[in-house]
Amino acid sequence: MTDNQNLLAEQRRALILDEVRRRGGVRVNELTRRLNVSDMTIRRDLDALARQGMVAKVHGGAVPVVEASTHEPGFEAKSVLEPSAKDEIARTAAALVAPGTAIALSGGTTTYALARHLLDVPDLTVVTNSVRVADVFHEAQPAEGGGEVRRGAATVVLTGGVRTPSAALVGPVADRAIRSLHFDLLFLGVHGISVEAGLSTPNLAEAETNRCLMRSARRVVVVADHTKWGTTGLSSFAELSEVDTWVTDRGLGEGIRSEVAEHLPGLLVAGEEPA
Repeated sequence: MTDNQNLLAEQRRALILDEVRRRGGVRVNELTRRLNVSDMTIRRDLDALARQGMVAKVHGGAVPVVEASTHEPGFEAKSVLEPSAKDEIARTAAALVAPGTAIALSGGTTTYALARHLLDVPDLTVVTNSVRVADVFHEAQPAEGGGEVRRGAATVVLTGGVRTPSAALVGPVADRAIRSLHFDLLFLGVHGISVEAGLSTPNLAEAETNRCLMRSARRVVVVADHTKWGTTGLSSFAELSEVDTWVTDRGLGEGIRSEVAEHLPGLLVAGEEPA
C-alpha cells in the first residue's frame, strides 16, 4: 500500500482489512503513513470495520477477528472485500464460457461479479440460486417497449428457496429444482477452502444446496479470492478433488499454489498466463 489519498472509504477499508489479515494486526500510525490519510480517518475506518465484525480494535490499532465457524457475513459486508481481485477472477472465469451453453452460478459476491462479465455471451441458459445474480441479467434487459433485447440475452432459471444472509436461496425447494436440471458448467463461490476441510460454508442448508449444484454439473469451477484459503465454515460439502478448476487471484502464495496443485486438477490465477 502506497499513496492512496484519493481512495474511496470502502476501498481504503478493504486494503486495511487485507493488511490486518496478512500481518495479523496493524497500528494506526503505520496506516496513516501508508495510506497518506489522517489519524482520525484511520480511526473512523477501524471503527467501521469493527462494527461490521471484521476486525477487533486494540490500543493503537487492530487485529483480526477469529470468526466462529457458524458466522455468515451479509452480502453487502462481503461485497467491499477484495473488489479488484473479484473482478479479475470474474473476467478470467468468463473466458471459460462458450456461447449457447447451460451454466450455473451459485450465490456469492464473486459469482455476482462474474454475472456482469457474462452479459454479452450469446444464448446462455443460466441456473442460479442467487437473486443478486438473476437481477444482473434482468436489469440488463430493456423495459417493456424500451428497445431491442441485447445480443447476449440469457434465459435465467432462479431456483427459489429460503434466502441466506449472503443472498443465496437454499433449502428443499432449491434442492428439488436443482436436482431436475443438468448444466455444462458450475461456477461456485465458497466461504472457505482448505486441504483439510475442502469446500465449506457456515450454513448447513447451503451446504446441501451446493452439493446438489455440484452433482448436476459436468464441470465444477470454484471462483474464490486468496483470502478464502485456510477459512473453514461449519459444514464441508466437497473435497478439493471434486473441483475441476479453481480460479483465484495473484494474492495466493506460491507455496499454497503447489499444495493446491496436489489436490485438484486445475488452478487458474487471474492476470497470469496458465502454467
